[in-house]
Amino acid sequence: MKKFKRILAISAVAILFLGTFLYLWVRSRPEKEKFEEVVPAVSDIYRSTIMTGKIIPRNEINIKPQISGIISEILKEAGDKVSEGDVIAKVKVIPEMSSLSAAQSRVRLAELNLEQAQTDFDREKALYEKKLVSEEEFDQFRQMLAQAKEEMNAATESLEVVRDGVSKSNAKSSSTLIRSTITGIILDIPVKVGNSVIQSNTFNDGTTIATVADMNDLIFDGMVDETEVGKLYNGMSVNITIGALESMNFDAVLEFISPKATEVNGANQFEIKAAVTIPEDKQIRSGYSANAELILEKAENVLTIPEGSVEFAGDSCFVYVGDNKSGFTKTPIETGLGDGIKIEVKSGITTENKIRGNKIIEKK
Repeated sequence: MKKFKRILAISAVAILFLGTFLYLWVRSRPEKEKFEEVVPAVSDIYRSTIMTGKIIPRNEINIKPQISGIISEILKEAGDKVSEGDVIAKVKVIPEMSSLSAAQSRVRLAELNLEQAQTDFDREKALYEKKLVSEEEFDQFRQMLAQAKEEMNAATESLEVVRDGVSKSNAKSSSTLIRSTITGIILDIPVKVGNSVIQSNTFNDGTTIATVADMNDLIFDGMVDETEVGKLYNGMSVNITIGALESMNFDAVLEFISPKATEVNGANQFEIKAAVTIPEDKQIRSGYSANAELILEKAENVLTIPEGSVEFAGDSCFVYVGDNKSGFTKTPIETGLGDGIKIEVKSGITTENKIRGNKIIEKK
């Protein structure tokens, strides 16, 4: 009996040892790797570039005075719509003393000449009525009186212009009235009543009274890197996104590519401009930051697979065709356009194949 129990105990230990060994052996064996099985699909691929810039009016005009003086009145404010010829502000002229003195002297001299001409005319008229002088001689005095009156009017107008910047005869076209030269919206009025302003001349650009722009004709102004500018051409479609308008998209057409590069942070970039189409119910403000997307290359209705499933070796490309059950075979393929997520496959596989994708990690 004791012998039987000893044999039973030894057998139990042996079975426990053998079971432990088999368990550890099974656990130590590497598990068979499983991968996602990807089916090639027919789709479109686009390779695009994104450029940052801003929305600006095509025509933005600085309105400057035609005469120096002081702003006496401002009739408009930023945001107002104006038509060509509308008065934006008025300028009060501060006359130059030497010019004022000369104009006053001219008026006084004209008055003296007019008085003398009037006296001579009255005397000659009395003689003419008595038939003591000829009509031809009387006409000379009449002409001299008319010339004296004209000189008096001219001298008076000249004094008014020097002193007030405007004369009675040209009040509507006075240079003291600052008018808009285009139809549009006032973007800015950088002056206030009482500010001194000067007219544009050879030595000075003049004071800007207002900035007016046509907000119905807007363009995107941005920069593109030299590595991509060679793929651009006038007439390309551009998709404009304005972040301030909740990422709304607008259509645009590329119309200008600078022929000369500009160095920006050590890199050569080229300025581009695109005409933006703005719906009538949308209001765009000048200077909005915007992004422009241009499609540089595209391939439509082509066979595509995830770019991460392609193995690159020098100039050759490979994928692994098959399934998890029967295994995968390394297969060469010819690739085309890629966008960083998916890539075009020109030959080597079809939509009937399955290719190895990412490794499946099973949770333990």
